[in-house]
Amino acid sequence: MKTLRLILGDQLNIKHTWFKNIEDDVLYCLFEMRQETDYVVHHIQKVIGFFAAMRQFSEDLKSSGHRVHYLKINDENNQQNLVDNLSEVIKNKNIEKFEYILPDEYRLDDQLKTFCNQLSIESQSVSAEHFYTDREELAQFYEGKKQYLMESFYRYMRKKHDILMVNDQPEGGKWNYDKSNRNKWTGDTEIPQYKWFKNDVDSLIDDIEQANIKTIGEFKTKTFPYPITRKQALEQLKYFCENLLVHFGDFQDAMHTNETYLFHSRLSFAMNLKLLSPKDVVNKVMNYYRKHGEHIDISQVEGFVRQIIGWREYMRGMYWMLMPDYKTKNELKNNNPLPDFFWTGNTKMNCLKHAISNSMENGYAHHIQRLMITGNYALLTQTNPDEVDQWYLGIYVDAIEWVQLPNTRGMSQFADGGKIATKPYVSSGSYISKMSNYCDNCHYNKNKKTEKDACPFNSLFWNFLDEKRKFLHNNYRMKMMYSILDKMSASQLNKIKERAQKIIEYPEQY
Repeated sequence: MKTLRLILGDQLNIKHTWFKNIEDDVLYCLFEMRQETDYVVHHIQKVIGFFAAMRQFSEDLKSSGHRVHYLKINDENNQQNLVDNLSEVIKNKNIEKFEYILPDEYRLDDQLKTFCNQLSIESQSVSAEHFYTDREELAQFYEGKKQYLMESFYRYMRKKHDILMVNDQPEGGKWNYDKSNRNKWTGDTEIPQYKWFKNDVDSLIDDIEQANIKTIGEFKTKTFPYPITRKQALEQLKYFCENLLVHFGDFQDAMHTNETYLFHSRLSFAMNLKLLSPKDVVNKVMNYYRKHGEHIDISQVEGFVRQIIGWREYMRGMYWMLMPDYKTKNELKNNNPLPDFFWTGNTKMNCLKHAISNSMENGYAHHIQRLMITGNYALLTQTNPDEVDQWYLGIYVDAIEWVQLPNTRGMSQFADGGKIATKPYVSSGSYISKMSNYCDNCHYNKNKKTEKDACPFNSLFWNFLDEKRKFLHNNYRMKMMYSILDKMSASQLNKIKERAQKIIEYPEQY
């Protein structure tokens, strides 16, 4: 062997240029490592999913004729560390050149740069060949601008890649159909049966248990339901187009106690492991829309495309533009601990109970559950963003830092002071009631503020605005809320703040 090529667990792109030709002097390596299972406590389904996809990818490479060196978590010669494992292979196989695909996480990028600087052999990094943009494109786009508005970047992406465009104008006459994407699902619109895969992970679970890896969450079956191959991911994408796209936009912000996924695609796990590229997804959706446009409104398609070429690419660009300092941002100076019920779902607040329990059971929650239920509560209770980051990074099967960190610390917790979000995404119980049935049969009353049975979100919301006044009172999007707050009597505000402080101090009682 002359060349060693590293494949990380989120680089399972069988369409990468590397794999076009069979080269006898090239050895590919993949490692299951405690370095990756232990830097945060992960959901059991996340560990299973990554390892299952990696093992299958390794087998697929071997079947195609490629040479592969794969270390399972319990292999005797596994050093459980990326640098140590690479050093062993380079030494034992007399490697003359080391190559790697650019990582999407800053910590791994830094680790590999340092490693290569210390190598006595030649080294080279190559593109992941996955995203629409490169790492620097977003920073170049915003150069000289005071605000990093996603909408302006999204419009740039639409024009550049000619997606939903007609003669340099947005198809349908609007750039954004977000106002059409806020419907509450009441059960009248039928949801097709979800598509599941039955990936046998019985022996993998035994390996994880034998390794004594600390995890959170539940896994009640012996089969993993998400796609772990490109073929399965393409099947999932096809199923989404044929069954769910027609109502995706309508209900993408909706939440319901009886439905875990509603009309969401559940493709993020496959995409974040690079089994599918964003171009695969957008091209398939657009092709389906062109063939079946008479049955699908443009608002459904635009709402989905915005998530892929807008939000996903934007978050990655912001991550690389703002790291490494971004990871320590805490502009609102929030330092309270995350309540214990985030690991159990044991709370009388029905919205949190459902969103957290769903996350623990499935390693999944859609963006509004993450933003306006768990994230909203964490921000209103002024939780330390470090703890919030760790929870989000660990609990979701699709969570990788490049996408999790800017979504959590920026969009959800406003810890960056407004670089990503133009205002804090906080709300009282009224928004939760508007978008879900969570308030039905809840222990608390969404219309009350200070009584014993008052929805905790109500007092927490106004208390947060008062506590963070010096940070937020000049925010033009918050002026209406502050004008309402300023009209409250001192006695009413004191009652609100007193209840909010009790909720913050004794969360287990609520």
